[in-house]
Amino acid sequence: MTARTWCRGRSTVAGAIGVTLALAACSGGSSSSEQASAPVDCSVFASYGSHSGKTVNIFASIRDIEAKRFENSFKDFERCTGIKIKWEGSGAFEEQLVVRARGGTAPDLAPIPQPGLLQEMARAGYAKPADAKVKKAAEENYTKDWLAYGSVDGKFYAPPLGANVKSFVWYSPTTFKEKGWTVPETWDQMMDLTEKIAQTGIKPWCAGFESGSSGTGWPGTDWIEDVLLRSAGPEFYTKWAEHKVPFDDPKAIEAFETTGKILLNPRYVNGGHGDGDTFEDSVKSIASIPFQDAGYPIVSEDCAMMRQASFYANQWATLDEKLKVGADKDVYAFYLPPIKTGQARPVLGAGEFLAAFNTKEETKAVQLYMQSKEWVNKKAELGDWLSPNKQLNPTNVSNPVDRLSLQLLQDATVVFRFDASDSMPKAVGTGSFWKGMIDWVTGKPTAKVVSEIEKSWPKS
Repeated sequence: MTARTWCRGRSTVAGAIGVTLALAACSGGSSSSEQASAPVDCSVFASYGSHSGKTVNIFASIRDIEAKRFENSFKDFERCTGIKIKWEGSGAFEEQLVVRARGGTAPDLAPIPQPGLLQEMARAGYAKPADAKVKKAAEENYTKDWLAYGSVDGKFYAPPLGANVKSFVWYSPTTFKEKGWTVPETWDQMMDLTEKIAQTGIKPWCAGFESGSSGTGWPGTDWIEDVLLRSAGPEFYTKWAEHKVPFDDPKAIEAFETTGKILLNPRYVNGGHGDGDTFEDSVKSIASIPFQDAGYPIVSEDCAMMRQASFYANQWATLDEKLKVGADKDVYAFYLPPIKTGQARPVLGAGEFLAAFNTKEETKAVQLYMQSKEWVNKKAELGDWLSPNKQLNPTNVSNPVDRLSLQLLQDATVVFRFDASDSMPKAVGTGSFWKGMIDWVTGKPTAKVVSEIEKSWPKS
């Protein structure tokens, strides 16, 4: 996730979705009325070559409505190049990608949301270094920080794809206005607001860490990372993510304790989900509530806020298609405030990196196309998606929270850091850290949780 781009399971629909986009090249005939009524200027795609009869398989964590938008973004490319793109989304992506690669059935392309997993795939020889054209385009389209996350041991493998900002708190502008609550600008103000809301009988915070059999726990790691980035600063955060300081460093323990003042307080969490004001009823419920459903009680005023990434904007329509996202609408998000006064605004985020698992010409053509000006703007126009690609025109980003995210990503005064658990070795980042968050919200002491995660770090 991680889950994190919707990398850790983006909907409640179970199972993988495999969709084959089988549109003919524009030079050929077609029985589709849609194709016949929508001529395409194929000269735009001439540089990608002709690949009639070829299929490129893309395996991803991205499913459901988001997968359909990806499918739609390829239509003209498919018609003009002859390439058929088969998109398969899975809620067990991280686990199954490794299984497939080891079994000799790796996909052609995979948007990998964890730099740590990309490193594993590259060092094992499964992921292939980007070819010269893909590398050149990436260097023109992305900043050095983003390129570094797509590189392994000095070689460039995977251009960035989508991006999200995690440092957001979702709320209802309507409810805030009715109750006279003000969006906080500092951490102290946010904690004062939290207590004020609790005194009204409404639970201040919603939270849910469940995300399928292979992803449960990741929403909790985001909480810790966001807080650590604010309390210890970006330089320490980077050292911690790279294990240049121990996972259980005192500053990391402090971040757990700061987070616990919210999530481990039964007065503060899970109205509409956990019943009652006891740890057993409220706090422990966090472990079993699907993160997709966690924020819904905001609309019913059973809770007031939820810390979750920009991609949660996609989830509100699942609850009710009539719900609108915006500063004066049903739901919106505010920037998670800094803890220290006078510090640069820290932003936690994530994204995917489009890795190739072979060197076929059609694979390289799709990998190149998916970082082009034409594709990123087409994809953004389809809704609820943004990219760190410099060629993305903000006017094509329609979702208000995505526009807010893009402002942060393009703000030179913002300190951006990638999701740490996505960058850590898989055994930790998507293993013991995720599991540790479930242990933590179900009662295991902080010191024991962080100690066990530290001991799980690979020795070599």
